[in-house]
Amino acid sequence: MQHSSTAAPAAKGRSPFSASFYVANTMEIFERLAWYGFFTLSSLYMTSPRSQGGMGFSDQERGFLQGMIPFLLYLLPVLTGALADRYGYRRMFLLSFAIMCPAYYLLGQAEGFWPFCACFLAVAIGAACFKPVVVGTIGRSTDDSNRGLGFGVFYTMVNVGGFLGPLAAGYLRAISWDMVFVMSALWIAINFVPALFLYKEPAPAHKDQRTLAQVLGETREVLGNGRLALLIFPLIAGLMAAAKGGISYLLFISLGAAWLALNLLWNLAVPAQAEGPTPWYRQRMQVGNRRFVAYLLILAGFWMVYNQIFLTLPLYIRDFVDTADLVRFLQAWLPGSVDFLAGVNQSQLAQALPALAAKTTGAAVDWQTLRLEVVNYKVMPPLEQLQAGLQALQQGRVSAAALAAQWAQAYRQVNPEYIINLDFAAIVLLQVFISAKLERLRALPVLVLGTLVLAASMALAAGGQWFALAGLAVVAAVLLFALGEMIASPKSQEYVAAIAPPHKTAMFMGYYFVSMALGNLFGGLLSGWAYGALARQGQGTAMWLLFAALGAATAGALWLFERSLRQEEAQTQQAWRKAA
Repeated sequence: MQHSSTAAPAAKGRSPFSASFYVANTMEIFERLAWYGFFTLSSLYMTSPRSQGGMGFSDQERGFLQGMIPFLLYLLPVLTGALADRYGYRRMFLLSFAIMCPAYYLLGQAEGFWPFCACFLAVAIGAACFKPVVVGTIGRSTDDSNRGLGFGVFYTMVNVGGFLGPLAAGYLRAISWDMVFVMSALWIAINFVPALFLYKEPAPAHKDQRTLAQVLGETREVLGNGRLALLIFPLIAGLMAAAKGGISYLLFISLGAAWLALNLLWNLAVPAQAEGPTPWYRQRMQVGNRRFVAYLLILAGFWMVYNQIFLTLPLYIRDFVDTADLVRFLQAWLPGSVDFLAGVNQSQLAQALPALAAKTTGAAVDWQTLRLEVVNYKVMPPLEQLQAGLQALQQGRVSAAALAAQWAQAYRQVNPEYIINLDFAAIVLLQVFISAKLERLRALPVLVLGTLVLAASMALAAGGQWFALAGLAVVAAVLLFALGEMIASPKSQEYVAAIAPPHKTAMFMGYYFVSMALGNLFGGLLSGWAYGALARQGQGTAMWLLFAALGAATAGALWLFERSLRQEEAQTQQAWRKAA
């Protein structure tokens, strides 16, 4: 059953949306400027050598952080969304900005893995306070007549921030990585102005009179009871420990199997039903809203594939895709943009070259590892030119400055974040148009189509390393990805907003973020493993085909889910006709 919000129909000639709708969209732009200004570059920052100002983390450490922290970011809205419904949207907005603003700045000052992890976690907590409230505002400010368009506008604003954030951050990182985090903190600070002076909280259809205990207790309506949580969270903690290297995966599997068996035996030991209040330890594991939980679990597959464009593709472009064809295009048609989009810090490269050249002495030189170090400086010389140049430098036949200048001129590469940014640009230009065209279509079939397009983009990325015009192939993959995202992502939110009771909109949107939490967790861990085990071992094509297969499997599961809903609807209608 669909529930209408309290948004009143617009008078003729007036905007169909309230002022709160536009203020919330404005705050979303600035929050996305901060997040994507950092997150689009996060893989590059975490894995860049310390000599370049990066953190120098391994793929395993990167995958752990990009899995665990966004998992918590998207899981916490289950709580923060419910609290916002109870205590007010404006208060939650202000709390989120008070946390995020200093956290972004400190993220750039952190030294070492665990301090960086702590600052990243603070950013996630602040963002978790923000997300369900801004989406809840959109949900409350729209109704059945304009909900699809409203979420299309909202998603466009998300991508305005997503487009501009990496552009600014990509320019600033050429100056200093620290400036990227200062700018993210500044974007959040700006949001205090609309939150304090312009935002007017949209009223729900019914005033929320629930106590905090009732708010927390209602999470069982969707996700399940405490016994189910007791089963799942230790398994997730064990998976994270294995991903970080604290325990082996074999030990995790063994302990996980034992924990699952123990909980199943526990289930058999307690009665199926008990009269009156029952302590949690005498309850069987129970899932809340089975249909909705199934939807969230399937949608997690979508987000697992979706996240690879931010987690894996920037690294893949940097390490393996020769974008010289794009540089030639820019030099021919937009010469003034080359130094911005494909800039090389020659002095930094010249300083690094002698140490790299020193590694060429000896009988067993690992040229592939040296090549992966060189590409961190935004140049990608062919392997034979890499060998010749470093050997000439080691033998004193060329200076480091001259070799750096030569490589910067001949082998410069387009910054990966600018190629990824085409995804945001396409969405800014086309999202409202596509949302309008898909306005009246059922959400789930559209979601299936978008997921299939997403899977096709992963398959196209698989060939990016081998095409003669490798840069153009990756650009095509990103644009195809953007099309799938435009089709699917707004509809995934629209489906939840349509079925949520008006006074529980933010809480239900918090549940929606559970799918993103799981998608980020498994997507981050998968990225860290796949990049180290496949891409760095010369199996990049296999890695992308794996992602494409996961996307196709998710589309199939969504199709089966939609089919089961259709069958249930048909059976219900048939029963009504018989009863009549």
